[in-house]
Amino acid sequence: MVKNLKALRMERGISQQQLADAIFVTQPSIHKYETQNIEPEIAILIRIADYFNTSVDYLIGHTEVREPIMPTKAFQLNAQEADMLSRYRTLQPDQRSCVQQTVDTFAKYH
Repeated sequence: MVKNLKALRMERGISQQQLADAIFVTQPSIHKYETQNIEPEIAILIRIADYFNTSVDYLIGHTEVREPIMPTKAFQLNAQEADMLSRYRTLQPDQRSCVQQTVDTFAKYH
């Protein structure tokens, strides 16, 4: 289940015991997580992810994105803004670049 644990540990150059000490589990537990003999509880997965500055999704192989997932804030868009965003998302990259340049130009003079 914890597909990327051993690779992260080896990359950091730490032993199973050092990792175990850092996240408050036993060395045999780390060994079992790496060999997929047992699955850690979610609280332990979170501690491992925090230790390696990654996400639980990356640890378990659900994504290839190594960066931790950052909290986001929902925006309150009015109908016109929501429509513009929806249409922007359908544009090709070069079209998006043109829109960005236009917005940047207007922002300079605001």
